[in-house]
Amino acid sequence: MSKPRVIAFYLPQFHPIPENDEWWGKGFTEWTNVGKAKPLFPGHKQPKVPADLGYYDLRVPEVREQQAALAKEAGIEGFCYWHYWFDEDKQLLERPFNEVLASGKPDFPFCLAWANESWYAKLWDKDVKKDKLLIEQTYKGVEQYTKHFYDVLPAFKDSRYITVDDKPVFVIYKPLATEEIKVFIETWRKLAVENGLKGLYLIGHCFNDRARVDEYRKLDLDAINICSINDFSKKRTFINKTVTYLWRHTFKRPYIVSYKKVSKLFFNKNIDSAHDICPSIITGWDHTPRSGARGTIFKDETPKQFGEHVKTVIDNAKGEFVFIKSWNEWAEGNYLEPDLEWGHAYLDTLRNILSCWVGV
Repeated sequence: MSKPRVIAFYLPQFHPIPENDEWWGKGFTEWTNVGKAKPLFPGHKQPKVPADLGYYDLRVPEVREQQAALAKEAGIEGFCYWHYWFDEDKQLLERPFNEVLASGKPDFPFCLAWANESWYAKLWDKDVKKDKLLIEQTYKGVEQYTKHFYDVLPAFKDSRYITVDDKPVFVIYKPLATEEIKVFIETWRKLAVENGLKGLYLIGHCFNDRARVDEYRKLDLDAINICSINDFSKKRTFINKTVTYLWRHTFKRPYIVSYKKVSKLFFNKNIDSAHDICPSIITGWDHTPRSGARGTIFKDETPKQFGEHVKTVIDNAKGEFVFIKSWNEWAEGNYLEPDLEWGHAYLDTLRNILSCWVGV
C-alpha cells in the first residue's frame, strides 16, 4: 500500500479587501480576531502568536514562498486553497491564489476547494447582536457554472495543479447544499473533456456529517473528504448536553474538552478506511477568537498527542489523499504554521511520521 498524499487546506483571509473593510472596519483580516483574543480561563493560551512568518500579509510573495518551503519540508505535497466564487460577478479573497497562478511562484503543487456557502456576520465577529447576510452563494444554472469553469480552467491547466490520473482535483465544500450541485458536477465534467482535460477528480467535503456519508456516495463524486471535529458531542448524555448549554449560554463560558480524548474520534476505522474516503488530520481547535465565550476549545493538545493522531490516520487511510485541517486557520486554532508556543514542533512531528511511514 502506498503512502497517502498529504494536502493542507489553506485560508487566504490574511489580506485586506474592500468588502471586509466595509463590514468590519478598515484593514480587517483574519489577524484582527486572532490578535484581540483573550484567555477565558486559567491556562487558556490566547492570543496565538505566529513565530517565523509573523502577522503576515498574503499579498507579499516572499510570505507565500516561505509557507511553501515550510510545508514541503514537513512532507506536505501541496496546498488546497479555499476558493470563494459566489456568482459570475462576485469572487472574494482571490488575490493570493491569482498571484500564485500568474507568477508561477511558489513552485509548489496546489488545488482548489470551492467554499460554496453564504457568509453571515456571526461567522467573523462574536460581538454581532443580530446576524445578517453579508454575501449570498448562488446557484443559477448551467450558464453560471460554465462561467465558473472557465474562470478556473487556467489553474487546471497549470503544471503545478494536483491531479489523479491526470485529472485535476477539485473539492466541493458542501456537495449536499442543493440539488443544483448535481447539475454543477455534470456541467463541469462535460466541459473538462471538451477543453482537453482527461476529466476531473471531484472530492466532496463532509464536515461533521460522517453519518450521512452514503448520501455523498449517491453523487457523482470520485472521493469524499471526511472531517469530523464534533463527533464527541454526539456521544454526550442528555444531562451533559443540558449542563453544557447552560454553561455556554447562561454563564457565558466556552465548552472545553480534551484533545487527547476527542482526537480518538477524528478517525473512524470502520468508515474512514474505505478506498473512496480521504480522511482528515486535525491539528487542534479553539474557535474563541471568532465566537468568544460560546466557542469550543480542545485543551492541552501537544505535538505528541498530535503525532498519535497523525499516525492513526496515515497508517489506516486507503484513499488517495489525506487532508490537513488546516495549514493556517489561526482564528479556529487549527494550524501547522510555527507559533511562539511550539515553534516547529508540529511540523517536525508530521515530517518524522511521514518520512518513516511503512505501508501495511
